[in-house]
Amino acid sequence: MATVTFKNIPDDLYEQLKQAARAHHRSVNSELIHCLEKTYKPTPISATELAEQALALRGRVSASQLSTEEINNARNQGRE
Repeated sequence: MATVTFKNIPDDLYEQLKQAARAHHRSVNSELIHCLEKTYKPTPISATELAEQALALRGRVSASQLSTEEINNARNQGRE
């Protein structure tokens, strides 16, 4: 296995990394590996699975559908 050294990590980014590691009960090193794996080794998802996830998320939202007029009014707010 390769070893990589990260240099000059901005303090705020390092703090975020430490907080994420703490929240996920991992070391900073393990959190970095996890982030890299998520970015470079994404888990493929089928269109069916994606549609099922979207449907499940929509089911958790209790908002009503907006009309075209409501969307246009919101979009045009402040453009006068």
